[in-house]
Amino acid sequence: MKTVTESDMILTQLTLEEKASLCAGLNMWMTKSVDRLNIPAIAMYDGTNGIRKTASMEELGIFGDNVPATCYPTGSAIGSSWNVELLRELGVALGKEGRELDVEILLGPGINMKRTPLGGRNFEYYSEDPCLTGELGAAFVDGLQSQGVAASVKHFACNNQEYEKMITSSEVDERTLREIYLSAFERIVKKANPWTIMCSYNLLNGEYTSENEFLLKKILREEWGYDGVVLSDWTAVDNRVKGIKAGLDLEMPGPAHYNTKAIVEAVQSGELEERQLDTCVRRILELVRRTREHRGVELPSAEERHKLARRAAAESMVLLKNDKGLLPLQPERLSSVAVIGRFAKQPRIQGAGSAKVTPTQVDIPWDEMQDIAGERLELRYAEGYAQDSPPDTIDECLIEESVALARRSDVAIIFAGQPESSESEGLDIASIDLPCHQSKLIQAVADAQPNCIVVLSSGTALVMRPWIDQVSCVIQGWLSGQGGGRAIAEILFGLVNPSGKLSETFPVKLSDTPSYLYPRGENGKLFYREGLFTGYRYYDRKQLEPQFPFGHGLSYTTFEYVSLEAVQTGDEVHVTCAIRNTGTRSGKEIIQLYVNDEECLWQRPDKELKAFAKVNLEPGETKMVHFTLDRRDFSYYNTKQQRWVADMGFFNILAGSSSRDIRLRCRLHCDFGTQQAVQFHTFSLLSDWLRYSHSRAVLEEYLADMNRHAEEAVILNEEFIGFWNDFPLIKIIQMFGQQWLQDTSPHLVIEEMLERVARCQPADEELPER
Repeated sequence: MKTVTESDMILTQLTLEEKASLCAGLNMWMTKSVDRLNIPAIAMYDGTNGIRKTASMEELGIFGDNVPATCYPTGSAIGSSWNVELLRELGVALGKEGRELDVEILLGPGINMKRTPLGGRNFEYYSEDPCLTGELGAAFVDGLQSQGVAASVKHFACNNQEYEKMITSSEVDERTLREIYLSAFERIVKKANPWTIMCSYNLLNGEYTSENEFLLKKILREEWGYDGVVLSDWTAVDNRVKGIKAGLDLEMPGPAHYNTKAIVEAVQSGELEERQLDTCVRRILELVRRTREHRGVELPSAEERHKLARRAAAESMVLLKNDKGLLPLQPERLSSVAVIGRFAKQPRIQGAGSAKVTPTQVDIPWDEMQDIAGERLELRYAEGYAQDSPPDTIDECLIEESVALARRSDVAIIFAGQPESSESEGLDIASIDLPCHQSKLIQAVADAQPNCIVVLSSGTALVMRPWIDQVSCVIQGWLSGQGGGRAIAEILFGLVNPSGKLSETFPVKLSDTPSYLYPRGENGKLFYREGLFTGYRYYDRKQLEPQFPFGHGLSYTTFEYVSLEAVQTGDEVHVTCAIRNTGTRSGKEIIQLYVNDEECLWQRPDKELKAFAKVNLEPGETKMVHFTLDRRDFSYYNTKQQRWVADMGFFNILAGSSSRDIRLRCRLHCDFGTQQAVQFHTFSLLSDWLRYSHSRAVLEEYLADMNRHAEEAVILNEEFIGFWNDFPLIKIIQMFGQQWLQDTSPHLVIEEMLERVARCQPADEELPER
């Protein structure tokens, strides 16, 4: 018997007009209230790396300052922390700060896959890999909602370009859609149950996501069992009635009187069943109840939040290169350091658009480096490049000044990166090369000073080919929030051991990237022609060397992967990896567990990330790290059977320090009881008929009869099978059974054989229906 909830009781008291009105916002940031039934309005604000609360409920507030809030590292930065516990901690902190600022829904995290490094919102997204993204996103959502603030996981789905995104259809085959672009959403839904999900602006396979029944109803609601609110991105609604039917509960912004009227009229005319409207309203009422239940949270101070922002930034930065062990800097062995580049004094801490936070304070790298160096070490500054200068403009005077300063110093540190205007919602990135004047600056300084360190600020992968071989060290600092200045100073001087690893592949050149030939849509369609082979999957299959691979990141200490064992128990595979710190400093290593399918008949990537763990180790310490993989970690989506299938056969479990630095591997035969069976039909191949004992027996019986009438007998030896293996059996019968077929036809023979196969199908071999 169904339990009647408070929301059910309220629903019976609402008028049709009130129900319809609740399905749109009150204004730019709030839901509607119904005062007579004590249904309050709740507020929502942007928040992928901090809370962007506007001064007014009617303002979009993208181009000015908003209410000050803690600015944490952006998604691309925090994704490179690979630290699930840290993401939960950030979620908790943002939940508490949200409560302080009267925020009930935080519009984040952003978890779209990074299909191309040119994506304008890549700085908001965690990774190119759905496993990493899903695990981090689930932890963040869990932490945030533990404080009574709803997450709004976005953008559902395939929002991978800014160019004409409101009128472009992302054209994605179903297997790629499910394995790459929906997988992180599914993981978060099932592990953390986000209270809201935001649909994207774009169309998906010809239909707007805000009214896409296949996406919102069949997959999200029916298959995944999601019972939370689906809300629109701002103005992403086209046909509101169609959206209600598909399961789009809340239209933002409001009040959208025209759509409220359209919903009422659709119910009155019978176009829309009132029970469909009730389902949406019930979910909205449940959301209001959930966010209003949590009270009395302990609020951290602004200073505590800033310390967390610093720690998160330090965990996210990636030491890409460290020739000659130049880092960390040792002040007692140096007399002077040249600090070059405007970003040292005017740091880039975040991207632009709806995610831009007004920070409560900002650490300046120059100031923090001076604080650590003290009087032991002289720091000298040169501007390096002009503010917001055109990318192709080179200021020789600034370069000469920087070179002279570097030449008379022991070490040169160059702060470089993408210009402020280059990474923003609303436009895609034009290039992943550094601006020309910065590239020339790095080359000139490195030529004058071999001890050259480059600190990069960007929200996406960068091309480094013009200068990477000339410099000793490179740190990817990302867009690391308001605490990034202190974090980079502590890494440079060794107060913090870097532990971040790349959450996306850095190519040698843009043309190496998987989507290079189809980076954006044309004529209203964006075809995802690279299919499953995104990110490191593409580089593996192409045997193409990236500049820095997915999962790469160095440390000031060293790690040895000691042993790896894997055992299947039922539907789970238990993996144990022993790792030892063989260096002289404490440090954190990220163990990455990849799975390779040796025997699948379907095309699969060479390996796929399925688990990871960030482990802290003291010098000489060894730890045993345990992973549990399930059936899904060995599965691919079989579009013929419309389900996830894990074939019986051999798999390789790979433990690596990066996707290209595999330290240990073990081979395991797995049987999850779902071996892929051939779907027998008129044109099944000879290889299909030979794969199973029961179908081979039928085949051999009919071939024996055919051979009695044939001038040339069919003998299933190695030579025959090698040539005819990929021919449909019906064609072999046509070729060799001419005398045998005098009183019948090949099609009738095959039909008889199919019936025989169906009758003698073993009970433990589950063949799908034809």
